[in-house]
Amino acid sequence: MTAKKADVVRPYGDTTGDGMVQVSFTLPVPHSKRAEGAAAQLAEKMGISPALVVHSKPMGPDFTFFVVYGPVHHLVDLSAVHVVEREYPLLSAKEVNAAVKSRLRRKLVVVGACIGTDAHTVGIDAILNIKGFAGEKGLEYYREIRVVNLGAQVLVPDLVERARAEKADAVLVSQVVTQKDAHLHNSREMSAAFREAYPAGRRPLLVVGGPRFAEGAAADLGVDRVFGKGTTPGEVASYLVHALLPAPAPAAAARPTGRKSA
Repeated sequence: MTAKKADVVRPYGDTTGDGMVQVSFTLPVPHSKRAEGAAAQLAEKMGISPALVVHSKPMGPDFTFFVVYGPVHHLVDLSAVHVVEREYPLLSAKEVNAAVKSRLRRKLVVVGACIGTDAHTVGIDAILNIKGFAGEKGLEYYREIRVVNLGAQVLVPDLVERARAEKADAVLVSQVVTQKDAHLHNSREMSAAFREAYPAGRRPLLVVGGPRFAEGAAADLGVDRVFGKGTTPGEVASYLVHALLPAPAPAAAARPTGRKSA
């Protein structure tokens, strides 16, 4: 089926539909005119034509950073764009607490950590710490959620052991270090370790997040949910309610009064 005209767009730079884009990259070439020519050649091969190198800066003696500007002739078909849509309602802290108290009847236990060599706790702290992120309080603020934040550089076996000891309902892992796809390798290692340590259907909910994760990669990584950049504590708390708590009991039907209508 051919995409409707309204679904087809081009990048916008100076005027609507001009196709202008700006990209940045680093080449392992010393800063020079030849390096700028190499950057322009790469940009042309990427479909930017004509390519204008608007900025170049040496990154040590052997590397150069570039910013390239120019038009592309590719179109974007919006009808063919597939993303992971949020399938649950966003709840306030009060609603989350009420749901956990009435439907779980105990505190919901969350264990969080940065695993492997990742020492960047800014992501996990934004979700778990009471100070929170983007104007929202973290999960420590929710009185019906018990948070165990293990911090940085936690070994996967230690994470599994602590999750078992705390009887965790959910395990939240943040990965910021992504060189050589470390975030993907670590996540797969973690999910495999939890599968081995728990009986089928008994392991805690596994959630990973970080700026370089693809939100549709949960099945490939062996986890239950992937959150990308900009995720707020409220989104995570609402997801935990959606994924972990039994469905609310249906409202009782109104009882007949026994009175006859006139």
